[in-house]
Amino acid sequence: MDLANILETAEIRLATEDAQILSCYKTMHQLRPHLISEQIFLSQVQRQIHEGYRLAYIEDGGQVKALAGFRFLEFLAWGKVIYVDDLVSDTAARKKGYGSKILKWVIDEAKKAKCDQIHLDSGPQRHEAHRLYLNHGFKIIGHHFALDFKEQILAP
Repeated sequence: MDLANILETAEIRLATEDAQILSCYKTMHQLRPHLISEQIFLSQVQRQIHEGYRLAYIEDGGQVKALAGFRFLEFLAWGKVIYVDDLVSDTAARKKGYGSKILKWVIDEAKKAKCDQIHLDSGPQRHEAHRLYLNHGFKIIGHHFALDFKEQILAP
């Protein structure tokens, strides 16, 4: 079966059970290396699921090829949105269409839910990801600022 057929038949699932969540760890760890163990990852995802987080993934040959973590939110500034927390393709599966397929799926979910927009943040070094977003119609609309209390706590 060629890649086009695999992508056509590859099913996107929501990870709701522990085994499904854990199957996403290897791929998620590539994006979030601070999640240093499967148990830390599982506990974090379980907490976030209780707050509305959803973890979608594409599996092929028993391996997660791409995933998207997202949540539905409402803002005075933007209306109803899907906020994409995490979007990553396994390094061995990049440029094979898995990332594009899961991003299109998220876009379809936003349309079905009558969202006004989709938002995500992306590290400035992730040029390939930026190309994917721009190719799907996303625009760069601002800068993201953060105040990290972990750094302040560790400072002498």
